[in-house]
Amino acid sequence: MDDDAIPARPTSSGSRTFKRAIRDLRDGLNNRELWLHLGWQDIKQRYRRSVLGPLWITIATGVTAVAMGLLYGELFGQDIKVFLPYVALGFIFWNFIQSSILDGAEVYAKNEGLIKQLPAPVSVHVYRVVWRQSIIFAHNVVIIVAIFIIFPPPMHWSILLVFPAIALYLLNAVWVAIVFGILSTRFRDIGQLLTTVVQLIFFMTPIIWSTQSLGSTTGEESSRLRIVEINPMYHYLEIARGPLLGEHVDFYHWAIVIGCTLLGWTAGLLVLRNYRARVAYWV
Repeated sequence: MDDDAIPARPTSSGSRTFKRAIRDLRDGLNNRELWLHLGWQDIKQRYRRSVLGPLWITIATGVTAVAMGLLYGELFGQDIKVFLPYVALGFIFWNFIQSSILDGAEVYAKNEGLIKQLPAPVSVHVYRVVWRQSIIFAHNVVIIVAIFIIFPPPMHWSILLVFPAIALYLLNAVWVAIVFGILSTRFRDIGQLLTTVVQLIFFMTPIIWSTQSLGSTTGEESSRLRIVEINPMYHYLEIARGPLLGEHVDFYHWAIVIGCTLLGWTAGLLVLRNYRARVAYWV
């Protein structure tokens, strides 16, 4: 490989500015033809020579969600008509969150060749991951439509709140890929740690169980609910799943998610400012 393929190591602190970090994000967004193509190629490559192709995304997610809903509905003695849509929607949104974290942590390590050979902003690879996860989520929308047909939810204008919730999901997916992607490139153990932590958080988040099953008395349920509310993923699921189920979503769920988004973007800009230029040397 030619020496010119690797950008020169920065010798001054002039490259470590928020202005350049924001410019990287803007330039990466402007290279949409590149990351749109790469993200779509990722999906095609994953299901190459498959008869059903990307439909396996919908089938795998749908079968898992229905199986979990039926199994845990029976174990917890829940009404399947209510509990199955609850689990299925939670599982679909959780898949987006989980994949954004784990794929985001590997975004640079898995694209060493492109990073060293392609003169593009590092944020291009972040947008590629978010776009790929958006495609997968779009395939799973078919499951949501099927659930609505079989178990029609109460229709209310608040169902439109799912769109700002998804927008917040996308914003969070970007900073997650920036922070964990760059840090995992420098410290490879972070990726393994995230895999373990995410699996643990899955069982701590109301996905295959509901907050209504936490206690039989008001005092027990109240104390256990406070423990659940420490988990930010609970609030992320509530703002997206609640409107689709026709449930009222308290404002504090939105406030916590927006607060986490602002903190995450602050961390993302800091990491991008300080370590953006070093990614090519760490991969």
